[in-house]
Amino acid sequence: MANNNGNGKSLESWIWDAACSIRGAKDAPKYKEFILPLIFTKRLCDVFDDELNRIAAEVGSRKKAFQLVRADHKLVRFYLPLVPFDPEEPVWSVIRKFSDRIGEGVTTHMRAIARENPLLQGIIDRVDFNATTHGQRDIDDDRLSNLIEAISTKCLGLDDVEADIIGKSYEYLIRKFAEGGGQSAGEFYTPPEVGTIMSRVLAPEPGMDIYDPCCGSGGLLVKCEIAMEEKRREIKEGGHSCPPLHSELNGYPSCNGGLENPPSIAPLKLYGQEYIADTWAMANMNMIIHDMEGQIEIGDTFKNPKFRNKQGKLRTFDRVVANPMWNQDWFTEADYDNDELDRFPAGAGFPGKSSADWGWIQHIHASLNNSGRAAIVLDTGAVSRGSGNAGTNKEKSVRKWFVDNDIIESVLYLPENLFYNTTAPGIVLFLNRDKEIEREGCVLLVNASRIFEKGDPKNFIPDEGIKRIVDTLIGWKEEEKLSRIVNLAELKKNDYNISPSRYIHTGEAETYRPIEDIVKDLNAIELEARETDEALRKILKQLGVDV
Repeated sequence: MANNNGNGKSLESWIWDAACSIRGAKDAPKYKEFILPLIFTKRLCDVFDDELNRIAAEVGSRKKAFQLVRADHKLVRFYLPLVPFDPEEPVWSVIRKFSDRIGEGVTTHMRAIARENPLLQGIIDRVDFNATTHGQRDIDDDRLSNLIEAISTKCLGLDDVEADIIGKSYEYLIRKFAEGGGQSAGEFYTPPEVGTIMSRVLAPEPGMDIYDPCCGSGGLLVKCEIAMEEKRREIKEGGHSCPPLHSELNGYPSCNGGLENPPSIAPLKLYGQEYIADTWAMANMNMIIHDMEGQIEIGDTFKNPKFRNKQGKLRTFDRVVANPMWNQDWFTEADYDNDELDRFPAGAGFPGKSSADWGWIQHIHASLNNSGRAAIVLDTGAVSRGSGNAGTNKEKSVRKWFVDNDIIESVLYLPENLFYNTTAPGIVLFLNRDKEIEREGCVLLVNASRIFEKGDPKNFIPDEGIKRIVDTLIGWKEEEKLSRIVNLAELKKNDYNISPSRYIHTGEAETYRPIEDIVKDLNAIELEARETDEALRKILKQLGVDV
């Protein structure tokens, strides 16, 4: 993407330069809570200007346009209570012209915008640009002024840049923050090519309900809407007719920030929940700046999922996408036993203390309607841990339940070093509650470990690689050294190991399990042995045996 605007730089270059204006590229990720809301507000201001100009063309002046929108906020998507001294000046100039007490002024205006727009409350007003730590400003006025001036060099209005372009640029900025975010990056960002594969394979259709229980910055939800729109364009270019126009969305005149032409198909209904407050705000900004509508709740999905039906039971969806934090170890057996939402069925249930991966899978499975499908990013060990070990393994027992009930449609083994918080390859698990008859009793395994190009700092899957993987998964195709259709009998014979690397050898290198996976296995075995010993001791003690 090389969309240029204003000073000749691409939007991506501009948006990163603006972020670096505080203290350089190395420190930019530390200031994302300041940078993202300001760029978001610049977009709101410039779109508001476009809407004012449209009204002014009808009523004769911007001064009258200001008066009209102040009296009737429904004339615009977001009403901004920022009025320049000269109504002909851009709305953003109110913020740009601060010369002293800048942090205090920006915070005051952000909160004023949020008060006028309930949809933005808690999103742009949660940051205090005047905050201090141990008596020192978190971002002093000089650096804040530099940031505002850098952001001011681009126009982000409807006539300057389309929603998908500014949205992609915003995603680019989030990715750049992830590159410098270390271990924390995985909490809010999934590599875009992985999200593209997931969304294209799930093939969401107009009007569907899409859910992400741990949505991070909302990228996977955005990818689903983009995938649907791309599919529609392909159909249109192929000469097929398109669905009728859909003119309103959630009460707004349009979902494209005030454009006169409304969206041509029913949008997806996007739902997400996120535990970390700053990331929740990031998700809301990301969706709005993409001109997509969704409901993002805040809270711990595992212990308190917010999306319920009228009976208080778990709400179900057409599609679920997720990249939960891998191998969470802070949930106990009591968390599963105390669940009142029927998420953890008999025969599956508690997958062990060392990893909640299959706990998340169970929540996602319970969140699908009868024809629902899901795509979940997980640690590679989730599809193999416990297989081949003597005795029982709780995680394998849950995996066995999913295999025996024929809910797993396919497993994709990804290349290594794609993710920002680990070099491990990762897998994508695809679930289907309503498999096609010809796919019943089988699982498609795809080993895409060699489909990547070297990047800095991370590897990436090129466009042709994305297409090859998607075509294989959708077409249910077998290809030497890439994919195999494996029946349930063979999976059972291999002790419910469903890792593609177990069945498909690329021939270029021997596949070894990562050391961290082996260590996790050993730790899980040791933990289960201790639990078994403790239970045995209690029984013997009750029998009066001295132990």
